Order: sequence, then C-alpha cells, then structure tokens
Amino acid sequence: MTENVFTALSIIIVIASLMALVMRLIRQPLIIGYILTGIIVGPFAFHILKSASTITTFSNIGIALLLFIIGLGLNPKVIKEVGKLAGLVGVVEVFLVSIAGWGVGRLVGLDFRQSIFLGVALSFSSTIIILKLLSDKKEQNRLYGKITIGILIVQDLLAAIALLFVTSQGHNQQVSISNLGWLAFKGIGITVLLLLIGTKIIPRFHKFISSNSEFLFLFAIGWGFGIAALFQGIGFSLEIGALLAGFSLAGLPFVQEISSRLKPLRDFFIIVFFISLGSRLSLSGFGSNLKLLILSILIVVVLKPIIVMLTISFAGYTKQTSFKTAASLGQVSEFSLVLILLGNASGIVPENVVNVITISALVTITLSTYAINYSSFFYKILKRQLSILERGVVKNDRIMIEHQYDLILFGYKKGGQEFIRLFQELEKKFVVVDYDPEVIEQMDHQHLNSIFGDATDVELLDEIGIEKAKLVVSMITDNAINVFLVKLINKLNPKSIVIVHAENVEQATELYDLGASYVVMPHYIGSENIGAFIKNSALKKSEFIKYQQKHVDYIKNHYSLSAES
Repeated sequence: MTENVFTALSIIIVIASLMALVMRLIRQPLIIGYILTGIIVGPFAFHILKSASTITTFSNIGIALLLFIIGLGLNPKVIKEVGKLAGLVGVVEVFLVSIAGWGVGRLVGLDFRQSIFLGVALSFSSTIIILKLLSDKKEQNRLYGKITIGILIVQDLLAAIALLFVTSQGHNQQVSISNLGWLAFKGIGITVLLLLIGTKIIPRFHKFISSNSEFLFLFAIGWGFGIAALFQGIGFSLEIGALLAGFSLAGLPFVQEISSRLKPLRDFFIIVFFISLGSRLSLSGFGSNLKLLILSILIVVVLKPIIVMLTISFAGYTKQTSFKTAASLGQVSEFSLVLILLGNASGIVPENVVNVITISALVTITLSTYAINYSSFFYKILKRQLSILERGVVKNDRIMIEHQYDLILFGYKKGGQEFIRLFQELEKKFVVVDYDPEVIEQMDHQHLNSIFGDATDVELLDEIGIEKAKLVVSMITDNAINVFLVKLINKLNPKSIVIVHAENVEQATELYDLGASYVVMPHYIGSENIGAFIKNSALKKSEFIKYQQKHVDYIKNHYSLSAES
C-alpha cells in the first residue's frame, strides 16, 4: 500500500519474522513461513509493496550469494564423479517431462506452442530451493547431493537454450544451429577463461587479497556478482554464472573466510527471494484452470521424481541414492516463472497458463521442502517397496565417493584432535563424521575431509565406505551409539580395527564383549597413548587382540579394587 520502499521492506521483514516464529513454534520449515509472508504482503492480500522490481532486485542478490557460496564449496572432482550420470538424468528428465506437459496442455485445449511452453516450464527444478535445503542439511557433499547439483547444472544449460528459443520467438526469428553454436562458444570460452584466472592468476595474489578483511569481502562480492551478471548478459542464467564464479575460486586458501563472511548477507537476501515467490500468487481464473493445475502438479511431484528415480536405478545405483535424488527435484523452478512470463510477453502464452505455473511453483516448492527435509524418514517407510529398483547387480555407490577412506573418526571434541594428528602422521586417507555444524565448519577451515551426519545413519556409513575402512574410531560419549557401531562394523567389516570411548568399566566390558578392538577410558589411557600403540601396530588387528585381554583383566581388577576401597 505504501510507496516508501524502506518502510514497505521493513514491514515485510517484521511480518517474515513473525511468520518464522510461528513456523518454529509449530516445527515447520522456515521457508514455508517466508512464502506465506509473500502471499500476505503481495497483491493477493495486502499489496504492501507495489514496486515488484525492488524486491526482485533483492531476490537476485540472494540468488547470486547462495549460488556463489555453494560454488566455493564444490570440489572440481564433483564433475568427474557425477558428470555422466547427471547429464543422462538431466536430459532424459527434461525431455520426458516436457512431452508429458505438452500432452496435458493439448488435453485441456492449449495450442501446440502453448503446450510446449507448459511442458518445458514443468521440466525444470528449482536450483535455489534445492541448494538452500541441501546446504541447510549439510548434505550437498553426500552422493545424492552431488548428483542433484550435477542435474541442476545440466538443467540450467538446457534452460539457457530454452531462453534463446523464447527470445527469438518474441522477435519472430528462427533459432538456428549457428545461434546455438555461438551461445555454446561464448559459454565455454568464458568458463575456460574464468577457471584459468581463478586457478592460475588469482592464487598468485591470494596473500595480498586476504591481507585486508574488508578488501577480501569486497573482492568476493565483486567477483561473484560480476561473473553472474556477465553470464546473464550473454544468455545464460544468473544462477549458473554465480555458481561458476564460486567454483573458480574453490581451491583458494581464503575460501572459508569468504563463505563465513557472506553467509549472514546471503541469509537475509534469500529470505526476500522466498517472500518474492509468495507475492506472485494470483487466483484469477482459478476455477476454470483447476484441471490443468492439478495435472501440472501431479507431473511435477509424481511423474518427474519417478523418471529421475528409474533413470538413476537403471544406471546401476542403489534405491537410496535414486530415491533421495528424485525427492529433491520435485518442484517447479523459479526459472520456469521467468520462461512463462517471457512467453506471455511475446503473446504466445495466455494469462491463465502463467497463473497455473505460478500456483504450481508455490505448491510444489512447499511440498518439496518437506520431501527434502524428511527424505530419510520417507525412505525408511518406502524402503521395502523401493527394492524393485534394485533388480540385478547394483553398482557400488562408493565408486562415486571422492575418497575411499582408510580411517574414519566419529566425534571430534572429546579427544578427536589427537587422532587427527595421528591420521596425518600415518598418511592415510581419513574422514571426520560429526553432528556438530561448528565442528564441520572447523574441519572445512582446516581443509580436512569431514561429513555432517549421524553415526547411526546406515546410509551415511555405507556412503563413506565403512565396509572397507581399516580403522574406525569413535570418541562419541553416547554408549548406545558406540554399541551400534561396534555391532555393525563387526558384521560388515570384521577385519577392521574398532576403537571406541567408554565412560566406565561396565560400558568398556560390554563393548569388549561385542567385539571392540580397544576401548579408550579416561582414567586408564588417553588418546595420546593409544595413538602411539596404533602406530606401532601397523594397523594389524591381531596386535590389538593380543593386547585386548590384558586391558580387560586390568579394568576388571581395577574395578574390583575400587569397589572394595
């Protein structure tokens, strides 16, 4: 209602804060609250901010920051790991969903071109939503997370081609092979130049750049926004430009500092993006388009995930990987809204189709928020039914893991530091698994392999290759978790050395009875001394078996003497 942008934005943020509070109280995803805020402040309700261009600008800043930070965390080996699979799944999914959407459009009376626009719009998934949720869950580096990001990159490339088609249609031009070739040439050329600058030139000046925190902050924003704007200017999406901008700097030593400084800024502007999504809601002609709306939503939340799941499983991957990847992609993309609005501006797409895509986007984004956040829960429910996807020989997913870890450490704060120093001395590949986000941030800052996750998550244990690990150490103080780990590892990998933590004699005796190779007890021997023993043992379990009985006898005698006194 107000023309004052600052006042309007202030009101919007206050409403968003209140909605976020409500979402927290009822334990719902905060994104839902932000979208509801957009509906409240948009034309559908109170129309607080009349100038959509202002909030769109803020949204683009949030998009660029999110994708830039994600790019900073990408390892160059990700493309090699998931490139072929992502390319296959991305192309197959876009093609089949586009055909299905085209068929639905023809069924409800749309003409040939309108139906094509509908199908293509339904085929793309939301880069922003998916990466935000994966980042929040700390699962962008899990196997399914890497595959999902790869598919999104493929979709963004296909989206750039679709945008070229739409633009040419608006100017009554024909899309020629030469136009597509020129677009590809520009994209590849700038990407190669970008990577050369990021890997060859900027590293020579990294000390100068990072010597002043204010300059580092400004450099990061300038690089990220500049590259994003450049890619948008040559015909690609803002998202892929920002992602590549971060990816080009991923190997630099000051990446962690850049990420930590940009994240608060990202969080604010990305909230505005979700509010902007909600503000686009319009129910004009809702009743007459109900059939088209329902069919469109079903294509996105049912057919699209099924196509992704079947394609990944046919490529030889497990039902876990295929299900979680598919669950991440069941929404309409923010790019679809841009595409359909361009079609409307060109006189091809009618207003009712624009409204259908907008409502479909809001509904599917809301549903996919739950699907991604609770994918592990849904997988456990459907695990038995999904077994049909694993027909024949299943490819070992761990081939896709960046490292085959010889050493695995669960828990860092209670003595884990000593084990990390030991692992580095042994010069073996290792990974730290911890449920504390601060620990993962610290590991990233030290450029150490780490995964955010629960030690009782069987899927995570499978992905890090616990069946092949030579040494597994748990400094977790929860005895139930250690009991679970000892039982599982002795079942899957009986040759592995398993070292766990115990608080008292009863726990230590139980863990030894279950097959633990060694139990660290605070009053008996610290992680420093066991480290020396590990080095002398040459990672041979037989050496631990020789020493095990001595330790068991000691703790039993020590306990009986303590009890008598």
